[in-house]
Amino acid sequence: MGLLDKIKGEFIDIVEWAEDDSHTLVWRFPRYQNEIKNGAKLTVREGQTAVFVNEGKVADVFKPGMYTLTTQNLPVLSTLRGWKYGFDSPFKAEVYFVSSRRFVDQKWGTRTPVMIQSKDLGSVRVRAYGSYVLQLADARKLIQELVGANPYFTIDSLSDQIRNMIVSKFADTISSSNIPITEIASHYDELAYSMQSALAPEILKYGFNCAQLLVENISLPEEAAAAIDRKSGMKLVGENDYARYQFATSAEIAAGNPGGGAASGMGFGMGIGMAGMVPSAQQPANPPKVPAAKTAVWWVARGQEKEGPYSFDQITELFHSGKLTESSLVWKPGMANWDAFKNVPETKSMVPPEVPHS
Repeated sequence: MGLLDKIKGEFIDIVEWAEDDSHTLVWRFPRYQNEIKNGAKLTVREGQTAVFVNEGKVADVFKPGMYTLTTQNLPVLSTLRGWKYGFDSPFKAEVYFVSSRRFVDQKWGTRTPVMIQSKDLGSVRVRAYGSYVLQLADARKLIQELVGANPYFTIDSLSDQIRNMIVSKFADTISSSNIPITEIASHYDELAYSMQSALAPEILKYGFNCAQLLVENISLPEEAAAAIDRKSGMKLVGENDYARYQFATSAEIAAGNPGGGAASGMGFGMGIGMAGMVPSAQQPANPPKVPAAKTAVWWVARGQEKEGPYSFDQITELFHSGKLTESSLVWKPGMANWDAFKNVPETKSMVPPEVPHS
């Protein structure tokens, strides 16, 4: 190899990023001690942006395309280097290629429960998770704020920072939304949009756009889930009937707790008080008396009216006295819907079999 060939080998005449993967965000062209030749070719592929940096200062930025590197194409770098009359000799500059494609299905979630304020349940600890889509908005800001002198930068390097920002916006958004925690599942899209709007100016400082943000799940603590179940039960049998059902359930617990003593009696007395608070206009006419030793959990449909609660012994007595027929609709906790007396496992044995036809 001659001296001229050796000198030519030290000059770079093609600058490009041919390799890519799903995680690489920034890749520095490996110039090392070589110099970029005047008139070298720069190739920027679709989904890429090229950034020239001179002595730590961002100079020129190139969008997808093919360029011949001259003072006309490098106006900022030419000014920084003082090439008043153009440059004919090779030059040194750091060249960073930045991926401008979308990074989809990035995950976020709360590592520990987040305390929020709910207008219906007060302070509640919740967990949440979802996904987001990140895309380059300003390569210059990205290089200045995050990359520095790093030759290689991945999207994974940002995951913790972005996750913390999203979780912070989640806590602020859900607390200020005034959405009842018992209805939160039907407002995921609304919360995600508000979080995305609040997040936008924060991540733009680092040169990114959040193209999409999704809330996939918000899990509630057991006590909040129990409150939702109680609300569903009230809707099923009505608020007043539900109060009586709670009284009956507490009576069942008291009857099965031999060590309950005065505490059990107190709970039973409170249940009686609650039942007494139900307006008489909404109580069925001539309601049967419910023995304290029995559990009253059965209900009977009379047209559009509900009667009860009855104990199992009372239901049995009503059927044998003819006040209930095998087609009467009954319901008890644990049944999804009202059903005929003859179809319920606990009562169908009371219905005599049909007489076979001769």
